[in-house]
Amino acid sequence: MNNNSSSSRALSVDSLFKPFEAGHLSLANRIVMAPMTRGFSPNGVPGADVADYYRRRAEYGVGLIVTEGTLINHPAAGSSPNVPNFHGEAALNGWAQVVKDVHEAGGTIIPQLWHIGMSRPLGAQPNPEALPVGPSGLSLTGEKVTEPLSEQEISELVKAYAQAAADAKRIGFDGIELHGAHGYLIDQFFWKKTNQRTDRYGGDLVKRTRFAVEVIEACRAAVGPDFPIVLRFSQWKGAEYTAKLAETPDELAQFLAPLSQAGVDIFHCSTRRFWEPEFEGSELNLAGWTKKLTGKPTITVGSVGLDVEFTSLFREGKGAETVSIDGLIERLDRNEFDLVAVGRALLNDPEWVAKIREGRLDELVPFTAESTRTLV
Repeated sequence: MNNNSSSSRALSVDSLFKPFEAGHLSLANRIVMAPMTRGFSPNGVPGADVADYYRRRAEYGVGLIVTEGTLINHPAAGSSPNVPNFHGEAALNGWAQVVKDVHEAGGTIIPQLWHIGMSRPLGAQPNPEALPVGPSGLSLTGEKVTEPLSEQEISELVKAYAQAAADAKRIGFDGIELHGAHGYLIDQFFWKKTNQRTDRYGGDLVKRTRFAVEVIEACRAAVGPDFPIVLRFSQWKGAEYTAKLAETPDELAQFLAPLSQAGVDIFHCSTRRFWEPEFEGSELNLAGWTKKLTGKPTITVGSVGLDVEFTSLFREGKGAETVSIDGLIERLDRNEFDLVAVGRALLNDPEWVAKIREGRLDELVPFTAESTRTLV
């Protein structure tokens, strides 16, 4: 990861631009726009500027756009009035316009459905009276904040995800992604540190997948057999970068099996650095292992095109240089994974895909934490 982008291309990028099909999802290339929260939707309603933002990425050739996290219909789903909702007539009409503009530009787009769970601070907007919710009422550092979710409350959350999935299909999206990573609600059920339940939603690693399984099954029932469902998951958490749901390939296989069987079509495997092996004794990353163990298509992600992983940019206040993607191409050529999610590099430079395709590597725009303030 130390080759500067201004050097000549050592490898062909053709594999990045091969079409991809999985069921009823048909993409022009293998490049995915990773979901990235922006907070540019006042009162939870995406406006014309949001539609323009996604349309520009479609115009410059992104194969699949995954929207920023969108909040399901629950009072404690988010912690900012500027994060877009995925419920209510105004917000859904706004998203319908986003879909229309992206499709007219030749793009494909799915919403990421999100609930932040216990990551929500007490008293946060837009519903300061709503307490954060989670499987055991524990913060990501293991402190008790609220009471555990009741089974009735869990059932209502499952229904909220399913309704969002149904609405996504109704207004024209091409699939959905469920955010089950980074220590948010679904992931809080996965993680032993935040799930200390003794009922059917707790227990060993496989039993801790039950909430996610019910969400996936409910979404599948709501959208039918042919509408793509993507699940984003991670080992790392926002409060603990070294966290592991699965310590070994065998444990990962046990964890993934019920999720795959429930109806996931594609696994979006979030890592901070895509080039790092997931387990000792193999060069496979998390996406590589997930594809090997489930046989399902996978998306890799993690500082693609940058020389440092994204959390360092904000923690240390520094920028990131663009770098060669040869290592990524080599892995894609080996069929280690199927799709490549690009985050900050594409966030900062809407033309990133076109520049990569056309070999204009010296025109790639370096990323800085400050640059997110003026995104277009």
